[in-house]
Amino acid sequence: MYKNLATALRAACVSALAGAVFITFPAVSQTPAGAKPSTPVPAQPVKAGFVYVSPITEAGWTRQHDEGRKAVEAALGAQVHTTFVENVAEGADAERVIRDLAATGHQIIFTPSFGYMEPTLKVAQDFPQVKFESITGYKTAPNVAAANARYYEGRYLAGIAAGRMSKTGVAGYVAGFPIPEVLQGINAFTLGMRSVNPRATVKVVWLNVWFDPPKERDAAMVLFNQDVDVMAFHTGSTAVMAAAQERGKMAVAYHSDMRKTGPDAQIVAVTHEWGRYYTERVRAVQSGTWKSGNLWGGVREGLIRVGDFGPKVPAAVQQEVLAAQKAIGAGTLQPFKAGKTPVRDNEGHEVIAAGQALTDAQILQMNWLVEGVQGRISR
Repeated sequence: MYKNLATALRAACVSALAGAVFITFPAVSQTPAGAKPSTPVPAQPVKAGFVYVSPITEAGWTRQHDEGRKAVEAALGAQVHTTFVENVAEGADAERVIRDLAATGHQIIFTPSFGYMEPTLKVAQDFPQVKFESITGYKTAPNVAAANARYYEGRYLAGIAAGRMSKTGVAGYVAGFPIPEVLQGINAFTLGMRSVNPRATVKVVWLNVWFDPPKERDAAMVLFNQDVDVMAFHTGSTAVMAAAQERGKMAVAYHSDMRKTGPDAQIVAVTHEWGRYYTERVRAVQSGTWKSGNLWGGVREGLIRVGDFGPKVPAAVQQEVLAAQKAIGAGTLQPFKAGKTPVRDNEGHEVIAAGQALTDAQILQMNWLVEGVQGRISR
């Protein structure tokens, strides 16, 4: 989840891809024959810091990253000490917090919000011995790595579920900012819906904010008054799910499972799984093998998972979605690949030629809304 000028991001993020970093550990040295074994000196725990753009709530973007932090603690125990600072505004406040963590002995600092990218790079220049992980950023440095997830894969799968469950064929989408990641999600969700209901439409409301529960709720209520019976969202709270529960409608949970908020409303959840990646990166600092890089992973890499179906979803629909998830993981299903006919945007222009798939570079620069979306890109 990140914030910046959309045009600047589209131009810059083409070079954002590189391979994942795989961690290996050095072999344990043996004590020479006849030598007295030395008393091992206990290794000091790795200090890992986390900076969060919103409060830690019961579900949502920040909650998933904090679950990742907890996974690091569970995996490494006494070998790691974690610190987090929540509800840190992007910009000057972020730089101050990141700098304070670096100055107080943290060896690795995770900054999961796009607006943290520039402050992270600035602080990293002054602390070359500290490792930084810019989550959803795309710029790297010798001591700054970047990582992001292919959220659109989960969106396509959620669209299949929404298309099967919607009676009106009209979905709503409460969106934060019109950056490529959000556009990818809207388009993939719409393509997923239309793969099972070619006449499905998606109505979009732009909020120009990531976390504002009252504003998120109001937008959902407006959409529910326009024949929308299933909702998706790209914001940071559970407000849209709560609105769906209140109105007796349906919603797709994003970031994390939200069945506690919408026990009847949730049809499926797109969850982000950061624990494995965070643990590997802390272990790399511990073993001295950390390297900068840029990871863009999805279902195959275990960063995106769809499941946690609600009670209203028939078993056949669940099986269909899970089979599609398996196909995406295997690479045999690509959300942004056209079939026998080309894919057009909602202004009638061809954006994916028949039988062709978008490249990663094209996905990263996405600046259009697909046919079936009712709305325009907010500038």
